[in-house]
Amino acid sequence: MLVDKNSNIPLYIQLYNNIKKMIEKNELKEGEKLPSIRSLSKKLNVNNITIVNAYKMLEKEGYVFSIKGSGTYVKPENYDDNYIENNKDIKLMAEGVLSISKESINFASVSPTPELFPIEEFKQSLMEVLDRDKGNAFVYPEINGYEPFRKSISSFLNKSYNMDVDKDQIVIISGGQQGIDIIAKILVSPGDYIFVENPTYSAAIASFKSRGAKIIGIPILEDGIDVNMLDEYAKKYKPKFLYMMTNFQSPTTYSYSEEKKKELLYLSEKHNFYIIEDDFLTDLHYHDNKKFPLKSIDSSDKVIYIKSFSKIFMPGLRIGFMTVPKDLFTSIIKAKHISDISSSGFLQRAFDMYLRKGYWEKHIETIKNVYTNKYNIMISELEKLKKYNISFYEPKGGLSIWIKLPKEIESTYLYNECIKDNVAIVPGKIFFVDDSIYSNYIRLSFGDVTNDEIVDGIRVIENNLKKKYSPNSNKYIPFI
Repeated sequence: MLVDKNSNIPLYIQLYNNIKKMIEKNELKEGEKLPSIRSLSKKLNVNNITIVNAYKMLEKEGYVFSIKGSGTYVKPENYDDNYIENNKDIKLMAEGVLSISKESINFASVSPTPELFPIEEFKQSLMEVLDRDKGNAFVYPEINGYEPFRKSISSFLNKSYNMDVDKDQIVIISGGQQGIDIIAKILVSPGDYIFVENPTYSAAIASFKSRGAKIIGIPILEDGIDVNMLDEYAKKYKPKFLYMMTNFQSPTTYSYSEEKKKELLYLSEKHNFYIIEDDFLTDLHYHDNKKFPLKSIDSSDKVIYIKSFSKIFMPGLRIGFMTVPKDLFTSIIKAKHISDISSSGFLQRAFDMYLRKGYWEKHIETIKNVYTNKYNIMISELEKLKKYNISFYEPKGGLSIWIKLPKEIESTYLYNECIKDNVAIVPGKIFFVDDSIYSNYIRLSFGDVTNDEIVDGIRVIENNLKKKYSPNSNKYIPFI
């Protein structure tokens, strides 16, 4: 998108012509977001009004469309009055809000179906705590959490993951997102560099940006983050921390190899940055594919480990914990106190009871059996779509599958078509750090769907793939 300031042609006309050509040559894809007015004016060293006039001219000529508060996008062939509304939904997804009808087959949510919530066991724990503690169940616990609960978590970590963490390094939080927000408050100042896997959890990016951080995405490969690029960028940018997910990463579902884990810890010491490990799916491994967190081999106290029990227990419960390096403990306690004084003491006592009675292990085994079956059905059904040139990674764990579409099918197009048929998917583009990146990936999650819905939903996706996919689109034959 270059402009020639010595030309007699007005700058906005030059820019209009350049973008128009890029769209016509398919260098800018349908539904792709154009750079923001501010970023492009800075890049080209021109006034904002130059960009505004060029974008207005493109919109008038039917090449682009605008969504208030979101940006300007290349206009797709299938554009209609519903397109803007659907893309508003995509923007909401990027902010962590899911908007779908109750009738939809929900491949967008990674939360478990309510039928799997362990209601009876948890009700028993609640009742026992009330009988035992009476009114004391509702007093404020310590800011860092109810001490017996922290002891239970310390024991749980040792038993489940061979992780040696003292109870006094554990802070109870109201879900994983609060842990991310607290860390952002104490570690991030405006202008600081933060590294994340690319693609990654969009709500974490939003939290870091809200503190004025500069976000740099490092590509994630099938065995973990690109450590060579991480090493190179760490020398250059000196990040405060790396935010990552070791096992069944969201959205790619990739898991780190043991070699990558060790290299990651080595680099964190070499360049003196913390690692924020976000874990909510390590327990959901299928086919004897057991995984361990990075924190399990952290001997230098560089890993801040965040685990949410909510996601695979009962999402509305909002309970989790984080392990805290000694040199950050005081700051994190202060930030936690400002955030919400303390997490619910009653729920902490009840969950402590739940852990001590062995209910958690029983619950995990139950849902692993259910989700192993769902996972196998999902993989089997997706195999049938390979004739449309899709590809996908088989994670053998977690609650999602990361799917690459054929190059002629854009993820936003597929989202828009499927939502008309009451099937909700997640376009891959919302997970990338640079939202101008064109992505033909989608994420399908099977946490909140029945076995029959998986089959029916995949059929809807197949029908919409058929509309765009052409097996002969890239083949040429001699004209004779």
